[in-house]
Amino acid sequence: MRINKYIAHAGVASRRKAEELIMQGLVTINGQKVTALATTVKSGDVVEVEGQPIYNEEKVYYLLNKPRGVISSVSDDKGRKTVIDLLPEVKERIYPVGRLDWDTTGLLILTNDGDFTDKMIHPRNEIDKVYVARLKGIANKENLRPLTRGLLIDGKKTKPARYRILKVEPDKNRSLVELTIHEGRNHQVKKMFEAVGLLVDKLSRTRFGTLDLTGLRPGESRRLNKKEISQLHNAATQGN
Repeated sequence: MRINKYIAHAGVASRRKAEELIMQGLVTINGQKVTALATTVKSGDVVEVEGQPIYNEEKVYYLLNKPRGVISSVSDDKGRKTVIDLLPEVKERIYPVGRLDWDTTGLLILTNDGDFTDKMIHPRNEIDKVYVARLKGIANKENLRPLTRGLLIDGKKTKPARYRILKVEPDKNRSLVELTIHEGRNHQVKKMFEAVGLLVDKLSRTRFGTLDLTGLRPGESRRLNKKEISQLHNAATQGN
């Protein structure tokens, strides 16, 4: 098995991130530094990443209803609570599939399957990521229409999105809008609404592909079943 795939299967990082670790000289096989991406791992080889031995684990997949104020990371140098802290019973080295801002709530998948992660987050697979945003300002077809054509955010155009106006409260100067995107760029939803003159006051991800948060309160999680995992794989294949 190629070294980047081995690292991904061990749940340390996605395959692309594994390639970065290799090129940075942070991976060894039997004590020898590896820098060639084509290097293969044989039975009995000892693989270490940043000095820590790694092993292939059973693949696991969890669905979390992320609460506000929790970091979408495996650790935090400032000592803040992370999503991993919310799943203390999980023994495998899981990590979040993509990220939600600390103040964004809702659906987050965690796994130790690097290939699955790549499939889920790559824009070409066009997996629906659905958010509900409470906005400062009055949303209407005119100011939301640019979202459906794509917007220039940080020098790069977004893919066309879909929206649905759920509620408008003129007396409070606020609106509730559902937005469906296929990407996961940094602060993307907030920046998209800001680009059309609306500021996000509250944001939650309510759906990811075929998954929703039915039965999960904030902070609660559950393991995905084989059918749900298969449906996500199929969604990625159809979008590609």
